[in-house]
Amino acid sequence: MIDLVAFIPRAIQQGIPLMYGSCGETITEKSGNLNLGIPGVMYVGGISGVIGSFFYEQSCAGKGMNGALAIMIPLACSLLGSLLMGLLYSFLTVSLRANQNVTGLAMTTFGIGFGNFFGGSLIKISGADVPSIALSATSGYFSRSLPFAGSLGWFGKIFLSYGFLAYTAVVISLLTAYVFKHTRMGLHLRSVGESPATADAAGINVTKYKYVATCIGCMIAGLGGLYYVMDYACGVWSNDAFGDRGWLAIALVIFTIWKPDIGILSSVLFGGLYILYLYLPTGMDHMELKELYKMLPYIVTLIVLIITSMRNKREDQPPQSLGTNYFREER
Repeated sequence: MIDLVAFIPRAIQQGIPLMYGSCGETITEKSGNLNLGIPGVMYVGGISGVIGSFFYEQSCAGKGMNGALAIMIPLACSLLGSLLMGLLYSFLTVSLRANQNVTGLAMTTFGIGFGNFFGGSLIKISGADVPSIALSATSGYFSRSLPFAGSLGWFGKIFLSYGFLAYTAVVISLLTAYVFKHTRMGLHLRSVGESPATADAAGINVTKYKYVATCIGCMIAGLGGLYYVMDYACGVWSNDAFGDRGWLAIALVIFTIWKPDIGILSSVLFGGLYILYLYLPTGMDHMELKELYKMLPYIVTLIVLIITSMRNKREDQPPQSLGTNYFREER
């Protein structure tokens, strides 16, 4: 039997980067932009935070670190790096009207290359004997849990044993769902994604909404990369360590039928499916079976996609203009 008290916290920790990535991509897709560059954006968000943290720790060598700066510097660097990726994608697809699929895939390749280049450079600067960077001092501030969590037994371990970025992901997802459903801004954003020509005729600035939604979505997704490095990986950066988490985040958007509040529990489910093979009996612990179990999140996504397509309910479908560029001259 699986030890749920040990399994659930690991599933939640694995699911938090997916929650950030899927929430950011949902905001982007609600504006009609299909950003397949989310894996690259998360990678840039992670390495940008590592760069800021690395140089701050170097400047504090032999001295005490300021806890607020240890958090704010990598956080600001991560948000800035992700914002620049969002601006680049918006400029190419909204202003220059480049193909969104090609642009997103190119940004994924660029983001991974960017991260590996600067990650390798920092490893050389640090003179480490292993191909990784350990930022344990900074990680300690990000992964610090509530002080009374350990005294509450299984309840504290399952619900209260995480760093502040984990709870921030939940708050952002709930806030995003509220904005979509109950605010004028959310209504305008959804109208831009459904029919930009109609929104434009109603006086809504389509370009502004696409830019803002894409940039905010990228910044949120970038926090997923920062969480993975500083909390989940305990401050250790290794090139190509993210795996396929960025693609899982995009799959999670489809699984949640473009509803970020549903993404909270769904990300935990995906995180649990992703690491399920680690908790299976050792007699089944073969490499081939491990890879098959890693396919479970994608298989579940395909099943949900088939079901929602068969039901054909409008609220369960993607925005109508998703992936298509808006040409105002054709209105």
